[in-house]
Parts: sequence; structure tokens; C-alpha cells
Amino acid sequence: MQEQASDNVKEKKCKKRRLKHWQIVTAYLVLYDMAAVAVSYFLALWVRFDCRYQAIPDAYGDAFLKFIPIYMSVCIIIFWNFKLYNSIWRFASYNELCRVSAATAVTVIFHTVAITVFYRRMPISYYMFGAVFQFIFVLGIRFAYRFVLLLRGSRDEAGKYAKPVMLIGAGLAGQMIIRDIKASKQTNEKVCCIIDDNSNKWGRYIDGIPIVGGRDDILANAAKYQVEKIYVAIPSSTAVQKREILNICKEVGCELLDLPGMYQLYSGEVKVSNMKEVAIEDLLGRESIKVNMDEIFAAIQGKVILVTGGGGSIGSELCRQIAAHNPKQLIVFEVYENNAYDIQQELKKKYPNLDLKVIIGSVRDSRKIFQIFEIYRPDIVYHAAAHKHVPLMEDSPCEAIKNNAIGTYKTAFAAAANGCKRFVLISTDKAVNPTNIMGASKRLCEMVIQAFDAKIKAGKADELPQLFTHWLGEGLVDEKVTKRISESKTEFVAVRFGNVLGSNGSVIPLFKKQIAAGGPVTVTHPDIIRYFMTIPEAVSLVLQAGTYAHGGEIFVLDMGEPVKIDTLARNLIKLSGYKPDVDIKIEYVGLRPGEKLYEEKLMAEEGLKKTENELIHIGCPIPFDTDVFLKQLATLMEMAYKNKDGKIRDCVQEIVSTYHPA
Repeated sequence: MQEQASDNVKEKKCKKRRLKHWQIVTAYLVLYDMAAVAVSYFLALWVRFDCRYQAIPDAYGDAFLKFIPIYMSVCIIIFWNFKLYNSIWRFASYNELCRVSAATAVTVIFHTVAITVFYRRMPISYYMFGAVFQFIFVLGIRFAYRFVLLLRGSRDEAGKYAKPVMLIGAGLAGQMIIRDIKASKQTNEKVCCIIDDNSNKWGRYIDGIPIVGGRDDILANAAKYQVEKIYVAIPSSTAVQKREILNICKEVGCELLDLPGMYQLYSGEVKVSNMKEVAIEDLLGRESIKVNMDEIFAAIQGKVILVTGGGGSIGSELCRQIAAHNPKQLIVFEVYENNAYDIQQELKKKYPNLDLKVIIGSVRDSRKIFQIFEIYRPDIVYHAAAHKHVPLMEDSPCEAIKNNAIGTYKTAFAAAANGCKRFVLISTDKAVNPTNIMGASKRLCEMVIQAFDAKIKAGKADELPQLFTHWLGEGLVDEKVTKRISESKTEFVAVRFGNVLGSNGSVIPLFKKQIAAGGPVTVTHPDIIRYFMTIPEAVSLVLQAGTYAHGGEIFVLDMGEPVKIDTLARNLIKLSGYKPDVDIKIEYVGLRPGEKLYEEKLMAEEGLKKTENELIHIGCPIPFDTDVFLKQLATLMEMAYKNKDGKIRDCVQEIVSTYHPA
């Protein structure tokens, strides 16, 4: 056993003594550099005297022979300090070039001064040619290693199949994508042609790749080069320009990737890995909503903000944008703990200094919501908590009323009673001439907001709790609370917008799941249309609307032209690289309960007023008798809490005259 242990110790010592491969290479490189610097200046002397050794004067030859050993030693020391022996030269780049240049400059200066001062002045051409030869020899051996490896790699890759790629955009971003593809070992792709609308570039080349034409030539060249993937690298284009190009590209039926925006070009992050799949919203062809961020910042900075439903699609994006505008405190109120946890962790990581409170609870709980307002005293409330799924609410109409209408009433009451400055309701275009209980419940929410605003402006806010003491909670409404609400100055407004792309329960995630499963993709009706916007756009609208609020308004976004859901489904199938009705079938399953073919943004009676933002309008609310409405709402509350699903629609129809169940 002792002998075996001794052998193991000896073996370990031998391994320690054994030089590593890079150390052996470094030793050879040191010897090469010593020879290279000596040969460089000898060649300089030789060239100076017509490349004849016998013609070199003895005085110059003696000076060279005496000085060169010293110079060789100094060069190695300087090269070592410049880390020329520590780099992995197979990855040599601009940084290594700079270090070789700097080391050469230092050694050349030393050589010029030392040999002139201590030995003799040499011919000027000796100094010049010696420096040039030394730079070439020292740099050449190092970069030659990388060149040989690249040559060998390209020869190996030549025999392999490379996926043909079309690049859209012959600008700086396109050039960076080409270089990244060529340098990548993980990407087995080859850019075979480039498309650019600038006719001045047609027929020319970038890195040996032809620029074959403009957008009209996409389909022909995709077939010619048998393109399997398209990269769109035009970050400076407008949304409309990009939509036109993407609409052509999707007809190719191959993988389609896009460079998201200019920020990546500015940050130097234009890489294949940063390309994203083309999103369906890229095909909508509308410029992003422009909002006045200064106004939003001024409205939010230093304020206590409460977001109900803060873990949902809209609520979580509200929290993100509010957190970015330096609020005094952000309170996230959410009934689903998983959603609340996700947004909490995201905001903590991104905004470590944010005063963030995440509270679990329901807007249907009067005491809980009132307690939050009493403790935190929010300045602004964004009320996003709601049930929104149309078919599910048709099956559970009482729940839609409890959560949406009654929950809004309870939250609005707590806001008015606790000095909240502004209450912003998140509404929907489904509240216009509703045909389903969800849309009708959201119209009720708007009417609640209008009722609160009317009572406050009329100086009769103390009448608000009288009919609802039982539903607000025993003992919650006392003289003190009634006095506070009578003095309320809260501004109540609503923001109405259409469908949000990518939100929970929207058609896009559903279509993607169906496509991933091989189809069929289910569309309710071939003619059904909807207005669409992105989640960030919707939230920007909400924040901007809050700055315009004076109380009682219903803000409406100009969402451009509506989109056919059938077209949306077909485009999504094409973006996934399939052919509609060939690879993926489309089935029409009929309108669901409460669903209508089209959505409206405003009722005809409401009209429109302009705001400073041309994409945001104000609807003039339809007047109604507030006292009658509040009495009807009390009856509706009682019916909802008794779960009278069979009668609730008739009651809602009496209150919301524009509600016509499908």
C-alpha cells in the first residue's frame, strides 16, 4: 500500500512537471520572435545596400552584431508585458492587432535610440525597413495561425449542407448579420442573396453576396435560390413599410425572423441570436401609439399608485410602465397569487429601489379594498381587475356582475372616501351596444364611474353609500366615512380600447397552440372583425388618458382599421411556415354565445372630442338619471349575490338600454 501511495505521488509530480501544450507553443513563439526581430533589422541593412551582403560596411555590421543580442532580450521582455504570449491566437482580433502594434512601436523606439546613442547612427532606411519587417513578421505568424484554421474550417464546411438565407436590408444592420453568420460555428446557414429597395445598390455585392433587387423581387429570388429562411434587418423602417415587406415575405412560406429595432443597432447587438420571430402585430400596419412621456412622468412621479388586477395582462404592463416613471409607491392588488408573485419578482429585479407593495385580495371584498385605501392613501388608481372572457361570463353572468360592476363600485367608493385624486377604469369596446353579459357588465362599470363623477360634481357624494351600506359591509360606512366622501374631489374617468394582442385569453395564443398541434385553427366566422392594439400601446393610452382627466370622460383610442380574424389566422399560419388550408386547416365553428361580428368603439350618441394626442379621443357620455341608476344597481347587486342567473340578464337589460343579448 505504501509503495502504491509513493507511486501515486511520483505520478502527480511528473504531471506537474510536464509542460502544457500552450506553454510549449509559447516557448517556440519566443524563439521565433527572437529570430524575427534579428532577421528584420538584418534584412533592413541588407536591402539598404542593394541586397549585397559584401556591400555592408564593417562599421554598420559590427554595430548590428553587438546590439542585436541586447535588442532580442529587450523585445521578449516588452512582448511579454504586452501579453503577446498569453492570447489564444486562433481567436485573434482587433485587440491583438492593437497590442502587437503598440509593442512594435515601443521596441522600435528603443532600437532607434539605443543603437544610435551607444553604438552608431545607422542609415534612415535601416530604421524604417527594420520596423516594417519586424511588424510583418511578428504579426504575420500570429494571424497566419488563425487564417489557416479559418481556411481549414471553410474547406470542411464546403462539403456540408448550408441552409440558404435571404437577407432583407443592405445597410449596416444587414452587414453585421452577414458577418455574424459567417463567424458563427453554431449556425449552419449561408446568405445567398440580399434584397434592398435602394436601386443604387442593385447588382452590387456585400462580402461576395449579390444584392439582387427590391421588394418586388423577393418571391422570384426566394424560388431561384431555394430560400429556407429570411432575415429582415431594416430597423429604421416605419411600421407601414415593414408591414408591406413582411406581407410579401410571409408568402414565401419559410421561416421569417426580424430585427426588432434601432436600439440594437446603436448598442452593437445586431446578431442572429437577437433576431425574433415576426409577430402578428408587425402585420397590422399601424404606427405605434405616440404618447407624451413628460406629461405621464409629471402625473406619476412622487405619487402613490394603486393597480387593481396588477398581475393580469394589462395590469402587469401598467405596473411596469408606472415603475419606470419614479412613483413614490406602487401597490399591486391581485387575487391570483401566482400572477402577483411573477410581477413582484420582475419589478424587484428591474427596479430594486422601488417602494413596492404586493397585496393579495379581491375587489369584491369591501373591507379589504377599503383597508388598503385607508392604509396607503393612493393618489391614483388604475382599476384593471375584471372578468373578461365572453363565453365563460355567458355561463356565469352573476359572477360577471359581482366582479366587474360591484367590484368597480366598491373600489370607486373606497377611492372617493379616502381622498384619491384620480380613478381610471379600464374599459373595453365590448361595452358599446353589448350583446354579451361581459360587455354589459363593463358598460355598468362605466355608468358607475359616471354616477360617482356626477354626484361629486353636484356636491351630493354623501348619497352614494346610502343604498349600499349592506353590500359595503356592516359598520364600514359610518358618519366619519360619509363626511369624507361628501368632501371628495376624486376625478373618475374610463379608458375604452379594443382587443389586446397576446393578452391572456386572446386569439393569438390560442391560434399558436392550435398551429403547434398541427391544426385545425378554429375561427368563429369568416367575416368577424376586431380592433387590435399591443399591450404596451393600451397601457400608454391609459396613462396618457389619466393626464387629460377632468372627471366623467370616456377616453377612446383611434385604433385604425379593424382586422378580420380569418386574415389574422391565415397570416399567423404563414408566419409559422405553413400554408393555410393545405398544411393547417381552418375551421369555422360559428359565433359563440354573446359574440358579435364587429366591435364598436363608441355609441352613436356619444360623439367624439379631440385631445392633444390625435390618436386619443373623448366620448361624450350618454346622460342618464343617476338616482334611478343607483337604485337599479342596488337591485342588481342583490340579485347577483343571490345567484339568480336566470333573471340577471333581464335586470341588466333594464339598466343598460343598449344591451341586446345575442
